[in-house]
Amino acid sequence: MAGCNIIKITFLSVVILLYASSCRKSQDEKLASMGANKEAVENSPEKDLEIQKYNLQIKKEQTRVRFTCDTISVMEYVLDNYPKGTYLLNFDKTFTYNIPKPAVIYFDNDRSYIFGVIAESRPGERLIEPKNIIGYDESYIDLDSTKLGTAFFYLVLFHCDNGKLNTVWKAIIPSHGGFNNFSLHYWKYNGTPYIKVNFHYAQGVGHIDYNYFLVDGLTSPPHLLMTYKGINFKRTITNINNDKFPDFYEYIYYDSGREIKAVDSVAFTWNIKDSLYVSSRNRKQTRQY
Repeated sequence: MAGCNIIKITFLSVVILLYASSCRKSQDEKLASMGANKEAVENSPEKDLEIQKYNLQIKKEQTRVRFTCDTISVMEYVLDNYPKGTYLLNFDKTFTYNIPKPAVIYFDNDRSYIFGVIAESRPGERLIEPKNIIGYDESYIDLDSTKLGTAFFYLVLFHCDNGKLNTVWKAIIPSHGGFNNFSLHYWKYNGTPYIKVNFHYAQGVGHIDYNYFLVDGLTSPPHLLMTYKGINFKRTITNINNDKFPDFYEYIYYDSGREIKAVDSVAFTWNIKDSLYVSSRNRKQTRQY
């Protein structure tokens, strides 16, 4: 009897092992299939566009309150009018579990004008994924951007004209990852409105702001001035020569290994003729923005 029990137990063990192996193989096949489909989507702009439009349709069905040229309309406009692999971005999450909001701002004085931040995939590379370019850790992507696709960021001004959207201007944002948020501000010197696009900069334990000044009005391409702040770098907006263009101070830091502190600052003003920022101490020192 004992021998029969041993045989029964052994047979049952073999059955369990075979079943577990079969389940594991089935799961592995599913994962492999999912991986293959994911790979296909990353390299198939047509399939990606199909998925984006499907997701947008779900949003339409779940949104109870709509209005002319609302955020969903902006998302649809981007999908229909920009190259495949282009996305209207979301703000970075403020908290771990909150729902990120689309990167859209309606202009204070005329809500028919809408600012948005989009990202385009570089042609010839795998498509970007918004989750890889939004957030603090994703600011490291500049070190190896092509592995996950290269993102080209743009600040865009849309206009809602009789219920239809169009693009007024599109200004490149010189970064490839780490988007955080953007906001509307007014320059203290003369009240000029400007859009501040904020990016995390994990490499320097700080952040970078791309400030788009509407120096020639809302519908003209904006003027870009970059500012930043980190453990050993800082640049701030100022007015030096009383023209319509913002200037800046570049701070010089002393790092002894024990302490880091700002010891000096250099003024840069905008040279209209050369379209460059020029140092007040050495005219050979220039900055593009």
